[in-house]
Amino acid sequence: MSRPKLIKLLKKKNPDLNHSNLELIINSFCESIENALKNGQNVELRNFGTFFVKKIREKYSARNPKTEKLIYVPAKNKVRFKASKKLKKIINE
Repeated sequence: MSRPKLIKLLKKKNPDLNHSNLELIINSFCESIENALKNGQNVELRNFGTFFVKKIREKYSARNPKTEKLIYVPAKNKVRFKASKKLKKIINE
């Protein structure tokens, strides 16, 4: 679901809020998650799941599949999501 579709759905469920307020709410929610992950914190949304940052180790002997040359891949951080038991149950019904 895209951001505009989410805003339309929220507008349908909450007709008293205008479009700009809903957009502001969605943006501030996303920024809060981004800032928490940037600061090394986990973001847990009960009955939905947990966002966390996982450090990926560097690789010294990775290979470019196109040229077959060895390349160096530096260490990096990746965002991961672990679904809650309730969300897994809903998805697998």
